Amino acid sequence: MKLYDGGRAPNPRRVTLFLAEKGLSVETVPVDMGRQEHRSDLISRLNPLQRLPVLELDDGTVLTETVAICRYFEELHPEPPLFGTGALERAQVEMWQRRVELHFFMAVAAAFRHLHPAMEGWEVPQVPAWGEANKPKAIEFLRLLDAELASRPFIAGERFSIADITAYVSVNFMKLARIPLPEDLPHVRRWHGEIAARPAIAAVGP
Repeated sequence: MKLYDGGRAPNPRRVTLFLAEKGLSVETVPVDMGRQEHRSDLISRLNPLQRLPVLELDDGTVLTETVAICRYFEELHPEPPLFGTGALERAQVEMWQRRVELHFFMAVAAAFRHLHPAMEGWEVPQVPAWGEANKPKAIEFLRLLDAELASRPFIAGERFSIADITAYVSVNFMKLARIPLPEDLPHVRRWHGEIAARPAIAAVGP
């Protein structure tokens, strides 16, 4: 199989960190998004949406969408479990993964895509007012998350999960989106430092 990877772009990064935590190595095909190689004929054939990451299986089957790709690897390699185990934990991971993705990750992405000059040719049209409107949405969710993390070590509970990966990448993405991380989020800052120090995450880098 081949993983068409966009380097430090947030969605490809989530898959990279997921594979690192699983201890898996997959043949990777680098795609330079800065040169808009994700719009090449090859990527367009594999994924008409021209988005990364893309996983091409040995039989030619193509999987796109970050969480779908991660779920595929989870089924093949269930240990360590990053989507939870048992009905309740799986539901909790799913709940927090969706909350983080919809209310935090997407808000940071909107700020970046609609405000950053480098995205002018990508996000058409750019709507600066929408970008600005999403900045406080991201911070509002982080404040909710800070309160939650006061009583547990990880986003979805006592165990590291894909929800932590999505949240960690989102916090790092805030720098590119020019959203400062508030100082008065001690639990988020503690959690972020601990995630960054995990051996698999540290080996890959931010």
